[in-house]
Amino acid sequence: MHFPETGLEIPSSPFFVLMKGQSVPTPRLGRYRVQVLTAIAVLLVFSNLSLAQEKRERTLDEIRTEAIHRAENGMYPLIGLDPGDVGEAFASIHTTDKDEWAAAFMGVANRYANEGKSIEKTDPAKANADYIRAWRLYSFGRWPIPASPGKQRSYEKAIEAFLAHARFWDPPLEIVRIPFEGKEIIGYMRLPKSAEGPVPLVIAVNGLDSRKEDLTESFAAILPYGIGFLAVDGPGTGQAPIKVSETAERSLSRVLDYLQTRPEVDKTRIAIHGVSWGAYWATKMAIVERSRLKGASAQSPPVDTFFQKEFLMNSLLGNREYLFDQVPALMAIFDNVKTIDEMADALPKMSLVKQGLLGNRWHRC
Repeated sequence: MHFPETGLEIPSSPFFVLMKGQSVPTPRLGRYRVQVLTAIAVLLVFSNLSLAQEKRERTLDEIRTEAIHRAENGMYPLIGLDPGDVGEAFASIHTTDKDEWAAAFMGVANRYANEGKSIEKTDPAKANADYIRAWRLYSFGRWPIPASPGKQRSYEKAIEAFLAHARFWDPPLEIVRIPFEGKEIIGYMRLPKSAEGPVPLVIAVNGLDSRKEDLTESFAAILPYGIGFLAVDGPGTGQAPIKVSETAERSLSRVLDYLQTRPEVDKTRIAIHGVSWGAYWATKMAIVERSRLKGASAQSPPVDTFFQKEFLMNSLLGNREYLFDQVPALMAIFDNVKTIDEMADALPKMSLVKQGLLGNRWHRC
């Protein structure tokens, strides 16, 4: 924005500032002062509008466009989903109602699940491919969390389709049920085929919106190296028996207790891996269970800054890297957190610095 009679130029960028020490000839500025101040005000307003737009959640149309784009390019959380299937499901979604979302994806997934059942004996390879396709669609039907009856049903059907897919595996999948505080921890274990003696094992913990089924699929890659794994849902997610709290890692300690009872597992070579929220638990377990863990792998763990109110308000709300509803998904993994203010109160307690586990190099060594 240029005012030729004053020599004053205001860039169109919202980051325009008048630096200390700069001046505009006062006599010449006088009659244009209103124009100048108005221009600055307009720039500030548009800057604020831009920031507000960045913080808002995507509209349904934006979600549709972005989801199909991510499916076409193999991007999270639509890795492995067929873009045509995704587009077909979205054709039945006209509102932001969660049950409508779930019904649309279940409708497409049902076709593959039913076909898989009908040809399982005559064409097992095709049936297995159908179950995989159904599982991924059902799973996206509950994404990011099963926050309605329909999404919960989609999650249950995702587990059913996944286990139908897992029936084709060799070595087989073992469903592990570990008693815990009157409930149970459900995990998926696979051990290397024809292993001689106890084997090393990795405990795999999912993130905020992934599940143990996703990890079980990907961790099959370590079996040929003579390493087993046990995939479990982290606190507050999937089928986990407890919600997130400052002491929720006790459920993973119970998993370690269980592995001590398995003769097939080398107790001296147990590691833990986590991604995102799962990486938080992997990091914490590396500290509190360091005597029982041989190693830990933490992919993008939140440890301190993530849990501060400023980060919640400025970086998590309306985060466009996340497809939608990151903060509602976070709220759901905590007990009794229903508002942003309650979330802001709950998050700092999870900081590993605040808990005294990080921040002092020699602490707890």
